[in-house]
Amino acid sequence: MKISSKKISVNLQDRFGIKTASYLSAGSAELPHDISERLRSARVQAVSKRKITSTQTAVGVMNSGGSAALTWGSTSEGLSWWNRIGSVLPLIALVVGLLAINSFQRDNRTQELAEVDAALLTDDLPPAAFADSGFVQFLKIARQSDSSK
Repeated sequence: MKISSKKISVNLQDRFGIKTASYLSAGSAELPHDISERLRSARVQAVSKRKITSTQTAVGVMNSGGSAALTWGSTSEGLSWWNRIGSVLPLIALVVGLLAINSFQRDNRTQELAEVDAALLTDDLPPAAFADSGFVQFLKIARQSDSSK
């Protein structure tokens, strides 16, 4: 039987509260009546303004249709190893997909660069001709005249 750390923490807080209340109660017996009445009214006001928070357990979330990420806890909550693997599987598929896309794009870029290099090396013109701005302008004009025909 496992006791969760949250339950242990709540038990420790309850014990601390009980001890503190007993010390305060013992000390308040020696106070004058008017001070003890002011303390009592302040205590009543504090208790009336206290916010009551509703806690929801993981089993309650699971029963109300919550996601598996909220119920990742122990197998006593009904989550087997197969369910845990099934909840991690989409993340693994996403990572593998991103790696495959990256590899595919890198291969495409490498292939494009190889085609440009092969075209430059097998062309009749030297690569320095493409660096000349006048030659680049000549190519643009030649392309425009070819496309207008």
